Amino acid sequence: MQPISAIGKKFGLSRSTLLYYDRLKLVSPTYRTAAGYRLYSADDEARLRQICRYRETGLSLAAIKKLLDDDHPTRTRVSSALHQRLTELNHEIAALRRQQQVILKLLPQKGQDRLARAMTKEKWVALLRALGLSDAEMMQWHAAFERQSPLAHQDFLESLDIPASEIRQIRAHSVKLAAERAE
Repeated sequence: MQPISAIGKKFGLSRSTLLYYDRLKLVSPTYRTAAGYRLYSADDEARLRQICRYRETGLSLAAIKKLLDDDHPTRTRVSSALHQRLTELNHEIAALRRQQQVILKLLPQKGQDRLARAMTKEKWVALLRALGLSDAEMMQWHAAFERQSPLAHQDFLESLDIPASEIRQIRAHSVKLAAERAE
């Protein structure tokens, strides 16, 4: 049995967070002393470990409670919740990239490259050219990227602030090249 201070320290959670989790019925101490002190069992600790792990993914407390309170949690339910969260994260990342590109366009050009962690199409092409790649070899690179990870390829092209119409062309050409190589 562990008192609230020990379990909180173990998981890096404050006493008030643990009390809040108790009010939400996320994790409640199994035992209380005669003086009313909360004592957490090994099962409570295991549940708290799951809560903390799911919180790291960004799942809401309500979603976590639903998963943990399910009498027969299936991998499908957990997987579905995590896939939904991953989709949300992908949308958030795309929105942040768009904001980053707008900021970069509004800032004076001088010195912004050092501040931003953004790669532009021009910088990327210059880098590939510095490595000695021809246009045909760059397209082969795109074809390999598209074949191995189409969604990541899409995300990468979007991160370069390439217009949607050009992204569609690059990806279509990449798919065609990949198909030709497979023949």
